[in-house]
Amino acid sequence: MQGLKRILTAFTLAVCLSSPGKAQQQCTNGFDLDRASGQCIDIDECRTIPEACRGDMVCVNQNGGYLCVPRTNPVYRSPYLNPYSNIYPPVPAPGPVPNYPTVTRPLICRFGYQLDENNQCADVDECASDSHQCNPTQICINTEGGYTCSCTEGYWLLEGQCLDIDECRYGYCQQLCANVPGSYSCTCNPGFTLNDDGRSCQDVNECTSENPCTQTCVNTYGSFLCRCEPGYELEADGVNCSDMDECSFSEFLCQHECVNGPGSYYCICPSGYNLLDDSRSCQDINECETRNFTCTPQQTCFNIPGEYKCLDPVRCEDPYIQINENRCMCPAENPGCRDQPFTVLYRVMDMVSGRSVPSDIFQMQATTRYPGAYYIFQIKSGNEGREFYMRQTGPISATLVMTRPVKGPRTIQLDLEMITVNTVINFRGSSVIRLTIYVSQYSF
Repeated sequence: MQGLKRILTAFTLAVCLSSPGKAQQQCTNGFDLDRASGQCIDIDECRTIPEACRGDMVCVNQNGGYLCVPRTNPVYRSPYLNPYSNIYPPVPAPGPVPNYPTVTRPLICRFGYQLDENNQCADVDECASDSHQCNPTQICINTEGGYTCSCTEGYWLLEGQCLDIDECRYGYCQQLCANVPGSYSCTCNPGFTLNDDGRSCQDVNECTSENPCTQTCVNTYGSFLCRCEPGYELEADGVNCSDMDECSFSEFLCQHECVNGPGSYYCICPSGYNLLDDSRSCQDINECETRNFTCTPQQTCFNIPGEYKCLDPVRCEDPYIQINENRCMCPAENPGCRDQPFTVLYRVMDMVSGRSVPSDIFQMQATTRYPGAYYIFQIKSGNEGREFYMRQTGPISATLVMTRPVKGPRTIQLDLEMITVNTVINFRGSSVIRLTIYVSQYSF
C-alpha cells in the first residue's frame, strides 16, 4: 500500500453539485460551465496547468481532475492511464508479475442527472419530483439536465411572475374585446355575428333573416333601412309605414277636390264637369251642345261653367216696342219716351268665380257716328258694390272693367249707358245695354 501511495502521487477529483434553492447550474473545481449547453464540462488540467506533474511523473487527465503516474515503472502499469492517450509506460521485463490491488474510480453524474438501476446517468425530472424552484404562478417544463419555468397561454413572464396578457390592447378582436385572466373574449356590434375564428365579425342581413320592415327592407353594413312604397311615409320608429295624405301637402294637386286613398290620391270634379286625362283638371260640360238640359222650346239654353240657364224670351215693357229678339226701342214720337233711353239691348255673358282683377270683361261702342256728336259711357245701374267701372277707350267706345273679384254663384245685371251729345243741333240721347253676368260657382 505504501508503494501504491508513492505511485499515485497526486489525485484530484471534482464533482458537479447543485446549489440548493437555485435552478441555475454551478460547477465545482475541475469543471467549467458551457454557456451554450448549460452543462458542466471537464477541464483538461494536463493542458491548462503548466508542469502539472514533475520529475518522472506523467499527467493523466481525469473527469474532474488529473493523475500524476510514473513515466517508467518496470513492474506497474497505471490503470488510470487514458486508453486513448499516446503515453504508455515501458513494457516490464519478463519475470514474475507482482499482484497489486486494482483501484476502481466511482462513477459520478453531472448536474441534472443521476444513476439509474443500470448504473447509467439518467436525466432527473425536477418537475415530476417537485424539486424545482418555479413560482406557484408558473409551470415547470423539464429539460435535459434541468428544467425551465414558464407561464401558461395568456400570461407572460415578468420578473419571475406570470402576468396576464391584455390581448385587447393588441387588436385581437375585430370589434368588441373583453379581457379575462389568461384569455380574452370577442363580441360583435349589433348587426354583426361572430365568425368561426372567434375574432372577426360578419354583417347580418336582417332583411333575409327576419325582415323587420312592414314594406321594403334594405340591408346595410351592420344595420338595415326600411323603405315605404309610393304614397306611404316611414313612421318615427323607422320600421312601420303609414299612408301619406298627399292632399294635405298642396292645394294644387287637383283643380277641384283631392281625395286621399291608401297609398295614393285621386281628383274629382263637381257636377257639370268632366275630369281630363291629366287626372287633375276639370272641364265644363256644355249641356246646351249635348242637349242635356230641361229648357222649354220657348226658352234658350245658355251654358255657364258647371251648369246652364234657361233664358226666357225678351219682352219689351211699355212704352218700348220690340225690334228683334233682344232689342227694344222707345219711339221718339211717344211722349213717354222723352226721358227714356232710345234703345235697350239685352246681352248675356258668363264669368268664372274669383277672376283676377283688374280685368276687361265687356266692350261697348256706338254703331253710328254723327257729325259734331260726342259720346259719354257710364254704368247707369247695378254697380252698387262698385266692382266695375267704364273706361273710355276711344271717341265712340269704352270697356267694362272689373276692379274687385266677384265670387259665385251669382247673377249680376248692369245697365251700361252710352250718352250721345250733339251741340250743333242741341241733341242729347242715350242707349242702354242691359248686361246680365252669370258668375259660376267655381274658378274653372
